[in-house]
Amino acid sequence: MSASHTSSAVAGRTTGRRWLVLVAVMTGTFLSMLNDFIVNVATPAIRTDLSATFAEIQLIIGGYVLVYGLLLVPAGRLGDIHGHRGLFLIGAALFSVASLACGLAPNPPVLIVFRVVQAVGAALLYPQVLSILQLTFTGRQRATAFAVYGATISLASIAGQLIGGVLVEADLFGLGWRAVFLINVPVALATVAAAAVSLPRTRAAVRPRLDLPGLGLLTATLALLTFPLIQGREFGWPLWLIALLVLSAPALAAFVAYEQRRTRQGRFALVPPSLFRIRGFSAGNAIALIFFAGNSGLFFLLPLQLQNGLGHSALYAGLTFSPLAVAFGIGSVLAPRVQRRIGDHVLSLGYAVNVVGNIALLVCVVVAGADMTGWLLAPALFVVGLGQGLGVSPLIGAALRDVPEGDAGSASGVIQTLMQIGVAFGVAVIGLVFFAVLGTATDPVGYTTAFTWSLVAGPVLSLISLLLVPALIGKSHQSR
Repeated sequence: MSASHTSSAVAGRTTGRRWLVLVAVMTGTFLSMLNDFIVNVATPAIRTDLSATFAEIQLIIGGYVLVYGLLLVPAGRLGDIHGHRGLFLIGAALFSVASLACGLAPNPPVLIVFRVVQAVGAALLYPQVLSILQLTFTGRQRATAFAVYGATISLASIAGQLIGGVLVEADLFGLGWRAVFLINVPVALATVAAAAVSLPRTRAAVRPRLDLPGLGLLTATLALLTFPLIQGREFGWPLWLIALLVLSAPALAAFVAYEQRRTRQGRFALVPPSLFRIRGFSAGNAIALIFFAGNSGLFFLLPLQLQNGLGHSALYAGLTFSPLAVAFGIGSVLAPRVQRRIGDHVLSLGYAVNVVGNIALLVCVVVAGADMTGWLLAPALFVVGLGQGLGVSPLIGAALRDVPEGDAGSASGVIQTLMQIGVAFGVAVIGLVFFAVLGTATDPVGYTTAFTWSLVAGPVLSLISLLLVPALIGKSHQSR
């Protein structure tokens, strides 16, 4: 065989292995994101079957979200230290075992404990995904990989509600709600097998050390911030919970000051302050926080409006999101092609489309009132999803573009944490508007009025994201 043929064969095997890497990490991404949503639909069945209290149900949902959000940054840094492949494999294996235990849980306390373990597994694997994509793919392949990542996030967020509704209603083998956990087990094991075969052993040339005091300060900061956002509505926003939220600001200031001092001393920081001197990284994180906050309210409130307000089933609510999910997938696939033509201005296009879609959705709700249907909302939801698809995967690529390889895990953890905070913040604030307007009303008109007012935040926050794009792109990228 000639040298050229040998070279082509090796290149083919390398390219094939890269796409197996993509399949493995996207399956892990799908599972970790799916569990943010799938359990919500199953909670009535869990409460009935296990005689769970409302407080226990809240811990089953909120415990996962809280622990998951707290561990993303340290898990990303551990990937920088010990290798992203190993952390991904450990996380996927732990997630598989915890899912099995959740599916077999005999009572609420056991379910709560293993939901927390499940969150630990998801948090260990998820930050490694962006690092692996960043280090494995280059050029157009990287843009395609990030596009697939964006489509996977969308599919998981929508499929969670749809799959959860189908599994609970179908009651497969008499498993009821347990199927929403047990379905994870074979998929997670397949992920472990594919990852073990394909994932490269990526590790920074200079291995950082884990910043334990910084880890403690950051954990305290995130706990003070996210716990009130997640539990505030359930507790009725008592004064002590608001005090915790206020205390997150000085805790953050202490964390930043400590990280800066540690860096000046020439020691490794959990989140290097130099990351935020990278213009694209700072602007990208700001956009991620705002954009996810604006769009998360819709994911939270539309099912509430359709089920509690208008009396539709969980399956109906899940199917109503289908146009948004399909459009998100289309937008994610188109994003790399559009980006090759107009560069990072694909983000401007995406957020502009998202603004239009959110305004159209608001107009539809105002016109239809309590007579709204999934079919009526479908065109506007499609436009919203298209804007999200064009605006998510290129954002992550642009934010991480100039990050040094040795800080890839930490940077990935930061942006994913801010996405989670954005979601929690959006649900908390937009939900506060919804329930304040709803008051004690239980009729469709009351719910629709509250839903209409809460939708105003969507186009406003998308517009702010659009206005921030020039700061992300910078003059050099604009000229290119």
